[in-house]
Amino acid sequence: MTRKTVGILCTAEESRGGAPSQRAADSYPQAVAAMTGAVPLLIPALPETQEIGHLLQVLDGVVLTGARPNVHPSEYGHAETGGYGPFDPMRDQVALELVQACVAQSVPLFGVCRGMQEMAVAFGATLHPEIRDLPGRMNHRMDREAPREERFSPRHGVDLLPDGVFAGIYGCQQIQVNTLHGQGLLEAGERVVVEGRAPDDTAEAIVIDGAPGFAIGVQWHAETPRDSEANGPLWRAFAQAMEAR
Repeated sequence: MTRKTVGILCTAEESRGGAPSQRAADSYPQAVAAMTGAVPLLIPALPETQEIGHLLQVLDGVVLTGARPNVHPSEYGHAETGGYGPFDPMRDQVALELVQACVAQSVPLFGVCRGMQEMAVAFGATLHPEIRDLPGRMNHRMDREAPREERFSPRHGVDLLPDGVFAGIYGCQQIQVNTLHGQGLLEAGERVVVEGRAPDDTAEAIVIDGAPGFAIGVQWHAETPRDSEANGPLWRAFAQAMEAR
């Protein structure tokens, strides 16, 4: 059988030698290969090198990775302040166009952490640079000094919308997830449906209303551990969507 090909969006990062570079954590291509059987293909977030129409002729699915840079506030009509950064405007440009094209053309789309935020912004949502600063919210950031296994272990529950896409994927209405983010969804756009929320009401899982194909985003890091109770079902649903298409 011909294997599927999944595009994984990269992020700008300076190499140790100071050269501008593109990167994606190994955990993303590893999750794609292990959980979907597809061949992962890294997509540089360099607008001058990309032609989205051509990409979507080649790809069977797209994964939008988590990344340290935040979506620039100008993309959702907010003024920039010191607390919003760092940024990767080249990724913003590629990601937002890619999101809209995937949805329009029914190319299965899976957004993780920043990837969920990109999906939301592409369809009219706004973000807050530090969710923990909002009244009643918890600190969703990770302890950077903790061992990796601990950082990616479950930290809170997510209540899922009954009869929603996610409840259908899991066969239940609550799951336990990790949490490693500062920025988060503030106001959902007209087509952004929040189907999962943390105990403090932070949006954790979204779908795009009216999308003709698979288009989901999660705020937690679903790429690791990839085969956990929270993450495995998402990757399998993504694989099934590619097969169905």
